[in-house]
Amino acid sequence: MSRPLCDTAVARGRRSRVIPANEAIAGIAQDRFGARVAWLMILGFAVALVLARFTPLRYVFLTGHHMLFMATLLTMVLAASGRSSVSVVVVGGLLLGILLVAMPAFAHPWTKRITGNNSIAIGHLGTTGYILSGAAGQLVGKRSRSTEDMKLPEGLRFLRDSMVATALSMVLIYVIMSLAHLAKAGRATAFKAFAAEGGSAATDLGNYVMQSVMQGLQFGIAVAVILFGVRTILGELVPAFQGIAGKLVPGAVPSLDAPIVFPYAQNAVLIGFLASFLGGLVSLALLTWIGHPAFGLALVLPGLVPHFFTGGAAGVYGNATGGRRGAVVGAFLNGVLITFLPALLLKVLGAFGKENTTFGDADFGWFGTLLGNAAKAGATGGGIAMLAIGAVLLGAAILFQKRVVDTGWDPGARRDALLPPEAPAPAGPATAAVRTHAKIAPPPGAPTPPPPPEGS
Repeated sequence: MSRPLCDTAVARGRRSRVIPANEAIAGIAQDRFGARVAWLMILGFAVALVLARFTPLRYVFLTGHHMLFMATLLTMVLAASGRSSVSVVVVGGLLLGILLVAMPAFAHPWTKRITGNNSIAIGHLGTTGYILSGAAGQLVGKRSRSTEDMKLPEGLRFLRDSMVATALSMVLIYVIMSLAHLAKAGRATAFKAFAAEGGSAATDLGNYVMQSVMQGLQFGIAVAVILFGVRTILGELVPAFQGIAGKLVPGAVPSLDAPIVFPYAQNAVLIGFLASFLGGLVSLALLTWIGHPAFGLALVLPGLVPHFFTGGAAGVYGNATGGRRGAVVGAFLNGVLITFLPALLLKVLGAFGKENTTFGDADFGWFGTLLGNAAKAGATGGGIAMLAIGAVLLGAAILFQKRVVDTGWDPGARRDALLPPEAPAPAGPATAAVRTHAKIAPPPGAPTPPPPPEGS
């Protein structure tokens, strides 16, 4: 084979391997469509507010970066069909606004199952995976205990802290993967693995292993920061939002990013991430064996970011309706979903389909693929078809809101009825075994404490 032909074959092989990253593909597209993306996003958010004000879908989507990513995807799909800038902005803005109020509605019964109330909704465009996970939990986990009820030996009680468990798990994963990379690539290559972005190459084996340990700990620290940030949002942003909603959209529910559900089942987040990543690996094997040779689908490599955030959230949704089995099966299915859907999406992105990255979350995949295929019907026919898709989505969401969400349907009610009652707290000798201590006298000059309230 000649050198040019060999280079071409290698380039094609590289293009068939894709790592989904919303930020990467959005950055590439905005170099070309920046103005249209901005106007489409503004119009889409305005349409979403109008729909929230005048329809039963009273959800206000507050996850700004996902609005930006979906606006970018819609611009790419519409522009690839040869539409004018005005048509791209108007049609895309209408479709974006519909999606921003429809998806939180479809997921809301499962979200309420997690939170226990109607204070927040999910505002993340991996919602299809969360619905699938919650539904899978209903099917497989009728008598499975929650991930948060794990009983550990006394010596391992520190693992009940999810941040500690996450950090230690990631350290283990990083060390195993780094040693596997060392065995495959050799010292010269492997020791440079952590030298990117200002890091330094490892000098010996011990230094290399410690670098992988530090990477795992940094992952755990990042998760801790996310969880503390979520608690801040729940404590401050949600009450502040109610004042704004009272004037603009009475009765509105804020739709927030996926990590908003992490504190409700922190063990499920780690389990969901690992199960989703496993689903991505299995799906990659299927793409390599069948999808790529038979249908020309790209090989979508599992990325840590989409699998952690969407897989972790899917684990929480699966746990809410199916306990531990629901968390594992639901998150695994999410991993399958966010592997095959990006591969299909690449088929409708035109020139952008040749990039080594694409959008990674589930809603980008199915919505973009649906609109991209509709756009092939021509300028007029494609526009009508895409608006029809939006109208069907809006009508289905309104019907779902009235018939399912507003009636108070609980997707986990059957599981609650099947689970055995909680064991009563031990009494008698176990209670007497609790150690008591004498009260310490107050220091001299200390003020006298007030008497206890009556009836205490």
